[in-house]
Amino acid sequence: MTKQYVFLTGATGLVGQYLLRDLLVRDTPVAVLVRRQGGESARERVEGILAFWEAELGRRLPRPDCLEGDITQDGLGLDAAARRWVAVRRPRVLHGAASLTFFGKDRTRDPWRSNLTGTAHLLDFCRTLGLRELHYVSTAYVCGKRTGLIREADLDCGQEFRNDYEHSKFEAEKLVRAAPFLEHLTVYRPAIVVGDSRTGFTSTYHGLYSYLYFAWILRQYAELEADGRWQIPARLNITGEESRNLVPVDWVSAVLVHLLDRPAPRGYTYHLTPDRPVTARAIEEAMSSEFGYYGLRFVGPDGLAGQELNDVERTFYDYVARYEPYWNEEPTFDATNTHTAAPHLPCPQVDTACLERLIHFAVADQWGKRGKKAGMAS
Repeated sequence: MTKQYVFLTGATGLVGQYLLRDLLVRDTPVAVLVRRQGGESARERVEGILAFWEAELGRRLPRPDCLEGDITQDGLGLDAAARRWVAVRRPRVLHGAASLTFFGKDRTRDPWRSNLTGTAHLLDFCRTLGLRELHYVSTAYVCGKRTGLIREADLDCGQEFRNDYEHSKFEAEKLVRAAPFLEHLTVYRPAIVVGDSRTGFTSTYHGLYSYLYFAWILRQYAELEADGRWQIPARLNITGEESRNLVPVDWVSAVLVHLLDRPAPRGYTYHLTPDRPVTARAIEEAMSSEFGYYGLRFVGPDGLAGQELNDVERTFYDYVARYEPYWNEEPTFDATNTHTAAPHLPCPQVDTACLERLIHFAVADQWGKRGKKAGMAS
């Protein structure tokens, strides 16, 4: 029996690169929607990704069909021939394209342009061409500032949002849920995606990596002591026991691709969240061990009240300001649907060993500069 095509958006992003790899390894026929960028055609960008995976896997992968377009344009920017191609094959649609831009009140620009307008264009495309099965990659943080237990069935609970990224993904998820023509809608909500649990690989340096990079930069200018250690005289206004919902990209892709091919779980929402979140203290301990510093102190939420910040603290808090709203204790994400549908795929724990792999890769990759030189997409 011929397998049904998967029409994948976002194939050049971190999660998308893994989805593309995992689908092709399973011999699933794939069509990717990719825009031309930096003088490279869609096919050239995809070839760069496949060359990387083939070197990693030691085998040749099937080639996807490359459709050059853009989700921010009407009709996804596809010409008539490409639209006919899609209409004939009637693929399942896996919509992973998104902007990670945190702030932008102008809804004609990112993150709104990609996350909300792009999703609206995709839905119109599906409706026009008779595509009735949509797999939508949302985020666990559509919960916004809610605390406590967040269930997979929850969406609009009157919550407020930390930033426009969360808000735009929330509005986009409401949009896909309201599409009356869809016969099968499945929603996937990953938590904070980090690099590969086994190799540390990433092509995107956001979130956790901002903290890693800050420590690395400081080390370049530090006065090393006789034993090679150096000091960061800084106070963090958290206790250190706050949880961080980090999930490795390889696991996110493995679960999503598994669920994609199972007819029974369709129509559900799946939290792709960790069973055992890592603490802020565990992250700091891994960083201090890897970068060789000491002196960082957890002083609690009120520990800096009325205190003057030193130069390192002022620089640090300015640098990570956009992430500070996530410093408080995170909610607990219920993942009953995911555990039920994929019990054989438990989330790898982001423990000390995993954090070390993430750090080692980031440093060796020169925080993305080496990957860009090698032609790997981001």
